Formats: sequence, structure tokens, C-alpha cells
Amino acid sequence: MRSKKPGTRSGKLDEIIAEARRNRGQRLTAYRDRAMKIFPHICARCGREFSGKRLSELTVHHKDHNHDNNPSDGSNWELLCLECHDKEHARYLEEEPDDEAKWREEEDPVSTYRPFASLEDLLKKKK
Repeated sequence: MRSKKPGTRSGKLDEIIAEARRNRGQRLTAYRDRAMKIFPHICARCGREFSGKRLSELTVHHKDHNHDNNPSDGSNWELLCLECHDKEHARYLEEEPDDEAKWREEEDPVSTYRPFASLEDLLKKKK
């Protein structure tokens, strides 16, 4: 396996990926810290209270499931214990296909252009 030098294209790509991972980690830490200051240390679903070492069992759940939507007022967050957080995401994944199917049914056709609409007429004319 050849080594990747910092000046090479693959080295540059590795640097970009490493920086993106560092930034993501900082972002996650930042909104978790803010959420822990804003909200009481109670699971929003089951109502269990957490303190001390058990605070690590509380997770920040994004209500709209968009991890990039982090308003400073915390309006898109809620604190959930690990169990309730797992249940929430399992519920979301179970509902997603049905919701997506309904959305597709209601959606207008993507295109109205029908390239072969007159093909049958053209074939009849050639005979």
C-alpha cells in the first residue's frame, strides 16, 4: 500500500474528510451542551430524571430528524433517554415508507412529456 503525501490529491481529500469529522464532533458537542443547559435533565417521553454519571444516558433528539437544524433556542430539540430515543427512531423508520408512498401518490407527475406518444401512428403510416 502506498503512502499518501500531504500535497497529493488523495492526501488533500484525506485532510478534508478529517476536518469534516472534527467539525461534526464539535457541532455535536456544542448543541448537546446547549440542550443540557436549556432543558431539565428529564426524558421528555418517559419522565425519568437523570443526574451525575447517568447524564450521559440522555440524548438530544431532533424533532424534525434534521441534525443540521440546531436553532440556538432549542426549539428543534428534546432530551430523551437512550431507550426512548431508540424507540422514537424505530417508529420514525417504520412510518417513513407509508408516508413516502402517500406523498408520491399526491405528487403531480414529474413530466408530462411523452416521447413515444405518436409512435403507433408513425408505425401504421409506414405499413
